[in-house]
Amino acid sequence: MTRETLVGRIGMVIIPIRGGERAGEVRLLVAGMAHYYLAYAPEPVPAGAEVLVIHNRGSRQIDVEPWPTEEGL
Repeated sequence: MTRETLVGRIGMVIIPIRGGERAGEVRLLVAGMAHYYLAYAPEPVPAGAEVLVIHNRGSRQIDVEPWPTEEGL
C-alpha cells in the first residue's frame, strides 16, 4: 500500500487520540481488510469518532482530523 493510498480515507478511532504528539489508534478499511495505524491529531479525538487521513508519516503512522469537519455535514 502506497502512502498516497491512505490520504483521503475515512477511518474509525479505536483508541482515543489525546492530541499533539500523543497518538491513538485508528482502523482503516482498505480493499475490505482492516488495517490499524497510530494516529495523531492537533486536538483530542474520542474513540468511536470518524476521522479523515490528511498525511501518512510512514511506519503505520498517520495524521488525521475529525470528519466531518463541520456540524451537520
